[in-house]
Amino acid sequence: MRHRLDKRKLNRDSSARRAMLRNLVTSLFDYNKIVTTDARAKETRRVAEKIITTARSNTLHARRMVLRFITKKDTVKKLFKEIAPNYLDNAGGYIRLVKVGPRKGDAAFMVMVELIGMKQKEEKGETDQKSGSKDSKDSKETKDSKEKKESKE
Repeated sequence: MRHRLDKRKLNRDSSARRAMLRNLVTSLFDYNKIVTTDARAKETRRVAEKIITTARSNTLHARRMVLRFITKKDTVKKLFKEIAPNYLDNAGGYIRLVKVGPRKGDAAFMVMVELIGMKQKEEKGETDQKSGSKDSKDSKETKDSKEKKESKE
């Protein structure tokens, strides 16, 4: 019987399970959507919804509590600035699980985990970021070329 058991073991010891869930939740917040197995998806939803609920308060203490679990500071910034403000009116249910079907190799049932109401990263946005970094390189090159010209004169 499963009386008062609160989590799935996922066939791992506690440290490996925690590391896997940290990676899954971080990827979910980075990409707004991930595909994983059914059991992992249900555990990821459980953890991620608690983190979003914590982030909704937008306090220093909440930020530090979230940083204990998610170690990427860029992801935490995105969580507090973009993701959590979308759910201020909701009392839960921030994540949707969509059944995808069996995986080809081992027939494990796959599920797509996505944040409700968040748009996915578009390729256009990623290319803008790349071009932005090229602009900064170009500006460095122009500074270097100006310094060379001044030194020649």
